Amino acid sequence: MSRRALSLATYLAFARGNAFPKSVDLPARPAGPVVWAYAESHEQGRALASLCARLRGLRPEITVCVSGKVPERADLDQVKLPADTVSECEQFAQALKPNVVLWAGRTLRPALLDALDQQGCHFIALDAQDQLWLTPAPRWMPDPGPAVLALFDSFYTVSAEANRRLRRLGVDRSRLRKKGPLIDNDPPPGCDDLQHEELASLLSGRPVWLAANLPSDEAGDVLRAHRISSRLAHRLLLILVPERDEDAPGIAAEAENLQLRVCLWDQGELPDENTQVLITDGPEELGLWYRLAPLVFLGGSLAHGHGGQDPYLAAALGAAILYGPNVGQHVDAYSRLVDAGAARIIRDTDSLAAAVSHLVAPDQAAVMAHAGWDLVSSGAALVDAVLSEICAHLDTTGEP
Repeated sequence: MSRRALSLATYLAFARGNAFPKSVDLPARPAGPVVWAYAESHEQGRALASLCARLRGLRPEITVCVSGKVPERADLDQVKLPADTVSECEQFAQALKPNVVLWAGRTLRPALLDALDQQGCHFIALDAQDQLWLTPAPRWMPDPGPAVLALFDSFYTVSAEANRRLRRLGVDRSRLRKKGPLIDNDPPPGCDDLQHEELASLLSGRPVWLAANLPSDEAGDVLRAHRISSRLAHRLLLILVPERDEDAPGIAAEAENLQLRVCLWDQGELPDENTQVLITDGPEELGLWYRLAPLVFLGGSLAHGHGGQDPYLAAALGAAILYGPNVGQHVDAYSRLVDAGAARIIRDTDSLAAAVSHLVAPDQAAVMAHAGWDLVSSGAALVDAVLSEICAHLDTTGEP
């Protein structure tokens, strides 16, 4: 092992001197290769879970352990993150002995990453952005961040600005790979091709928009926005998919009270030229509706208390995206789509109506949809590159 930088050695001395020995409860290391993945944010966690699931599909012999804000999945082993003290981190690293470490987050843990480095791990940093890299070191101490970053074998960065920041921190250019953001790349839901072809033919020439996973307390705003938009586009059709099956009858009654002509899909009805709102009982056929509507409002984002929904599914299926201000843990995802020109925020019924009237035009929606597709495609290319690096490293080094 190379000699530690003074800043890192100082931090480790501090972490050792301020820690009481504590036993870390960890399962026995499984046989075969082990990959350990850490995510700092919920969005990074969802994306990292998808990446790791794909890795397990390619290489079932690999055990994937995850920590931080990675959602629970049957094929991933959750491992509690140790405190950043020398004793706990050494126990963690010696017990787990991962071949590869995937790190998504800008807050570094010097004691943990150093302990893993002593085990000969291959380090991959994901979603590296043009932001300050943070450590828990006291302000009076030399910053151990650059020394910790030097432990990483590769950085998958989101931009040229992120590359420049890392270069200023001493990271060699050969370790930088500008691939875009880490985003959730779960396969989108499918649909019945024959049914899609029939409905597409039936709706040919009609402007269509979709309200997906709509809570009942947002239905009134969406229906009123549709009624306003229909004054300018008389053949405009709203496909409304409630968040819960049991909300469909109440939403249908509300639409009829607004004098909107309703088609109930799950009762076997088909839309005709006079239909203004097509209502389904629930989200089971969302794959079909996303493919039919070039413009989508993502429910759970307008009223307080829902937190929004992941927008990447709509982007992956070629939809322009509208959303409200209450998107909770998906803020980063929406911000990236807005920056790319693929999504637009609305605030109320009137702004939703105005956005629908403007964007339901095929050329307007197509520009946004293409921008979203580009972003999602870059995420898929990132995942492919990371999986290739992991597999190449394991093939080169063999099992421990």
